[in-house]
Amino acid sequence: MNVDRIVFAVAGSFILVSLLLAHYHSEMWLWFTAFVGANLFQSALTGFCPMAIILKKLGIKSGCAF
Repeated sequence: MNVDRIVFAVAGSFILVSLLLAHYHSEMWLWFTAFVGANLFQSALTGFCPMAIILKKLGIKSGCAF
């Protein structure tokens, strides 16, 4: 997997887990869902993604997987 696919997978997982937590525990978890969505939006506009930077420092390859 490359950096982009890992970022999408983790963001999607965070959103699904926070929605489950909001349903079963507390609706306050929806703030975390909003945070993840806002981070994805600003990343699309600016190209700055903290998680991608961390993954690249860990040695995960960037670029297309095809």
